[in-house]
Amino acid sequence: MKISKLFISCCAATAFLFNNSASAEELATVFYAPSDEIITNPERGMFSHHEFFSDKPDELDLDYLDAERAEGRSLIFTVYVMRDFRNKEISKPYLNKIMRNLRSIRRAGMKAVVRFCYSYSEADKPWDAPWEITQRHIEQLAPILQEYSDVIAVLEAGFVGVWGEWYYTDNYNYQPEPHQYGPRKQVLEKLLETMPGDRFVSVRYPIAKLHTYNLNYTDTISSQTAHDGSHFSRIGFHNDCFLASSDDVGTFNDVPEYRQYWLWDSRYVPMGGETCGVSDFCEVPNALKDFSGYHWSYLNKDYHLDVLEKWERENFMPEVLKKLGYRFALKQGRFSKDPVAGGNMHVELEIANEGWAAPFNPRDVELVFVKKKGGNKYSVKLPDDPRKWLSEATHKVVADITLPADMPTGEYDLFLNLPDPRETLHNKPEYSIRLANDKVWKKKNGYNQLHTIEIKQGSGLQAATVADALTLTALKK
Repeated sequence: MKISKLFISCCAATAFLFNNSASAEELATVFYAPSDEIITNPERGMFSHHEFFSDKPDELDLDYLDAERAEGRSLIFTVYVMRDFRNKEISKPYLNKIMRNLRSIRRAGMKAVVRFCYSYSEADKPWDAPWEITQRHIEQLAPILQEYSDVIAVLEAGFVGVWGEWYYTDNYNYQPEPHQYGPRKQVLEKLLETMPGDRFVSVRYPIAKLHTYNLNYTDTISSQTAHDGSHFSRIGFHNDCFLASSDDVGTFNDVPEYRQYWLWDSRYVPMGGETCGVSDFCEVPNALKDFSGYHWSYLNKDYHLDVLEKWERENFMPEVLKKLGYRFALKQGRFSKDPVAGGNMHVELEIANEGWAAPFNPRDVELVFVKKKGGNKYSVKLPDDPRKWLSEATHKVVADITLPADMPTGEYDLFLNLPDPRETLHNKPEYSIRLANDKVWKKKNGYNQLHTIEIKQGSGLQAATVADALTLTALKK
């Protein structure tokens, strides 16, 4: 396959901005039929829960992961319980097991929510390891976490306390006052420094972020500070007693401001976890309010089964399966009617996010032209950021593309591709986002079909380039 580089001039906008360079008379409008299907998409949905104890030989099986994927799950939760290493380094065999698990997850086209801890029962003492030991453990884990960060959807802070939930602890101030979070901050900062700057570390309680960084509940992430690479912007949340009581069993300490903080901050960071018991707060109207309000992206399918079975009986689970995380649906597209080689191609897309959250990890936006006869493929990466496509809103993508002057004439299918930007995953269709529309998804390559256009012969003039032009890559067989 010969790969050559060409250039285009492209101007694009997201949200509610339109480029008026093309009049309505020059554009063809396409309306897209919505789909009611439950869709498997990356970094969202239900996950299965797996513990890997340091004194047990079990590890993930690729056949099992393939079956999970076939059941419509793209996430798996893995917690590594390192009770044998509370006073020494992690053994090489155990490190290798962690690495093999992540490698299998990548091969299966899935991603992981990852946590580390030292105990899995209040009776299992000590509950955690001293900071000097944990610091060395994070250093040992760093090469693995970095190499496989492409398939780590989110790292939960862990390490402190039973289950890694930052409550029962021997070494990090049990039930600390707000000014006593320094020891826990060491753990959180070390993890944030270890993970790449585009990955989140999630904590169990609002106060775990608020007190660690001496924040007021109004000191929330904004559209200006979201995804800016700062530690503050990279701390997400998990709630492991969702809807279990009036304050989710201590999650909010009965402080309304802590709830408000999560309602605001979760617009821009991951939120996930599990239910832990039936209560009046599990009733569907309240569950729907909290799923949506706290922008939930992932949920444990294995716990608590009484809650999940209740939602099944009440026919609420289909909505949960559809709306966890993002759910992008095309509303309409507008395209140049008679594009010519060397000329302008105008594209406008309206995309609604019908899910409860926006994507929290980086995601590319590409337009791909594929010639019906001959197979020539041209793709252009747009500057739009799907992490800004917030829930319950419609977003607009507008692009003006100068087509290559030597682009062969004929019919082309135009696609929207929303791939994972990591090089290891970019060309794997299972890591691309499928839109919630009928008859647009192309499973083979992970593209969403927008329109069919005919490109005609241009004037023969070379397409102009500009200093800040985007690259259009022509892939020719």
